[in-house]
Amino acid sequence: MSEKKLTTKIAWGISGSGDYMPETVQVMKKIVKRSDVKVAIFLSKSAVMVLKWYGLFNELESISPRIMVEKGPNEPFIAGPLQVGKFKFLLIAPATANTVAKIVNGIADTLITNAVSQANKGNVPIYILPVDQETETKNVTTILPTGEKFELTMRDIDLKNTRKLKRMKGITVITRPLEIEKILKRYMS
Repeated sequence: MSEKKLTTKIAWGISGSGDYMPETVQVMKKIVKRSDVKVAIFLSKSAVMVLKWYGLFNELESISPRIMVEKGPNEPFIAGPLQVGKFKFLLIAPATANTVAKIVNGIADTLITNAVSQANKGNVPIYILPVDQETETKNVTTILPTGEKFELTMRDIDLKNTRKLKRMKGITVITRPLEIEKILKRYMS
């Protein structure tokens, strides 16, 4: 008799940043090719706009049939299932500077920030990919919807908030989309 593998369920929240968006979508597409991984996707209102601008919105359907768009801080209702352990972990990738600022200041007034708050209260592991990362030059190169590279200068306040996020209990900050695969391997049943 063959042993049946259990499905690993993860919740993936996407905020409205183009930084790391193409790379994150590609990593998630690779992950779901495994038959034992299911992803519930929830999007901020701005994420919908950015995903469409990048031409990536329709690609989400190849990652998950369950795509939820923010109507309010608790709608669609993702906080409850997160708290009671319906998902192995919560991934927020990418996370805008605004999202990170709200999280580190305890503001839970969006679907993404409320999900982080409630998952944290339920001791659900949280992984966040902030778009503002420390570099030697404070510059980060991102990819525009045209495929061209574009250099951004990180603001001191955003870098400060990312450092605060790293110190928060129950939250692990990741620095690039490829780390998501390693994280998932830890939770495979």
